[in-house]
Amino acid sequence: MIGIFILTLVLTMGVQLWLRNTYGKWERVANASGLTGADTARAILRANGLDDVQVEAVKGQLTDHYDPRTRTVRLSEKHFRVPSVAGAAVAAHEVGHALQHAKSYAPLQWRASLVPVASIGSQFGPWIVIGGFMLGMAGMIQVGIALFAAAVLFQLVTLPVEFDASKRAVAEMDRLGLATAADVGGSKAVLNAAAMTYVAAAAASVMYLFYYVMMFAGGRD
Repeated sequence: MIGIFILTLVLTMGVQLWLRNTYGKWERVANASGLTGADTARAILRANGLDDVQVEAVKGQLTDHYDPRTRTVRLSEKHFRVPSVAGAAVAAHEVGHALQHAKSYAPLQWRASLVPVASIGSQFGPWIVIGGFMLGMAGMIQVGIALFAAAVLFQLVTLPVEFDASKRAVAEMDRLGLATAADVGGSKAVLNAAAMTYVAAAAASVMYLFYYVMMFAGGRD
């Protein structure tokens, strides 16, 4: 368990450092188009006939997200107002999720269906497993593992959703002439680094799930 914790910590810290350095570099570089994140988002939405999707500013740093319930792209205030390579890339990525939603992208729908049980599994699954081991209740352990497995599945399904959104973002920026070759390169660097945070989180969760399953199997032998 300690080994998994240390490995997870090193992996997470390494990816976060990579993201911070990459994002920090391109956040300071003004994009050639002079477009803010809000401008970039609206241009891509308009080009794809999604004028009914709203673009709003939200407080915080890297709080950008797409809300499928209200069909709203929310960008952190700096990305919303400042023309930078990183800001445009992040904005285009969030619009990528809006494009997925509009086209009923299957992995996005799968992820949405997993949200309720995944939320419960991530919060309570490990504690139920631990409680089951402490009380010697095999059924309780199995429930905890099943709930946590749903959370892990959610993270795994999230990977193609995030990578596809980034792919759509870069393609749209290039197709619409919103970024130069240099800007596209910076955008890819930022989005790849961001995507790796999801990969690291999924890998860590898979390791913990494997540990729980092996502990349960060992306890039964």
